[in-house]
Amino acid sequence: MKSRILVVEDEENIRELLALNLEMEGHIVVTCGTGIQALRAFKEEKFDLVVLDIMLPEMSGLEVCEGIRLQNAEVPILFLSARGSSEDKVLGLKKGGDDYLSKPFNLEELLLRVTKLLERTKYSNVETTSIGLKEYGFESNYVNFESFEAKGVNGNFILTKKEALLLKLLVENENEVISRERILHTVWGYSVYPSTRTIDNFILSFRKYFEKDPKHPTHFISLRGVGYKFIP
Repeated sequence: MKSRILVVEDEENIRELLALNLEMEGHIVVTCGTGIQALRAFKEEKFDLVVLDIMLPEMSGLEVCEGIRLQNAEVPILFLSARGSSEDKVLGLKKGGDDYLSKPFNLEELLLRVTKLLERTKYSNVETTSIGLKEYGFESNYVNFESFEAKGVNGNFILTKKEALLLKLLVENENEVISRERILHTVWGYSVYPSTRTIDNFILSFRKYFEKDPKHPTHFISLRGVGYKFIP
């Protein structure tokens, strides 16, 4: 699949140069000239990488990066900046950037860094849900992931599709902490951006369905600021 890249650059000639060369590399490119436009575009569309200038009108690239990180902690961000000091680079990385390239930059180097960031992301996003688990049981509980039929502590019921997807992700990775970002990618597909509270509500539902004592869960565990874990 072609990668979707968001290019945020206020200088039109640089913006067009980047878009042209990235498209020649086979990517789909969306461009913005301001930080506000960038945040709006990122909220409305899915991107695999962001190329972000730091010196932007209205709001800085650092502020844009912070806004993106509130929505998505995983998408790689490559900073571009006329400021090339080590302090500026460290600040950019602390704000959530993955790489930093000083202006004027070598175009071939930029394209290589983009390729490396995309390859790293695709490798880290390989999901074990491709195993294709069809059904699962633990204690007296049972789930069929194809029909969404389930049996819990209060009898038989039907899971919603999102519930089944999240439950499948958790049980296929039993005893492993699953991050919110991984849940977002697998269950919601980045089509929307559920809050941590939304995912917590799903976990609360699982406890009511399957836990003998939902207030003292032993199977569905939330780790604040870290993720969620299923223990058989």
